[in-house]
Amino acid sequence: MESSGLSGLTLLLVVILGVAFLGLYIWSIVWAYNDAKIRNQHPVLVAIMVALLSWPLGLVIWLIVRR
Repeated sequence: MESSGLSGLTLLLVVILGVAFLGLYIWSIVWAYNDAKIRNQHPVLVAIMVALLSWPLGLVIWLIVRR
């Protein structure tokens, strides 16, 4: 019985972490879009770059080139 309780807790933890990761992913795309808009760049292209380029790598690239 303990095994099923542990697997339920593990599943809950995985779901919570997945939702948190998805929220962070979406937030970073929206943030990059708004930042590019403020800097008079192409916001849609920046958002696509952040979303499609291996997620954290795309965000890091934007942080480097966003002058």
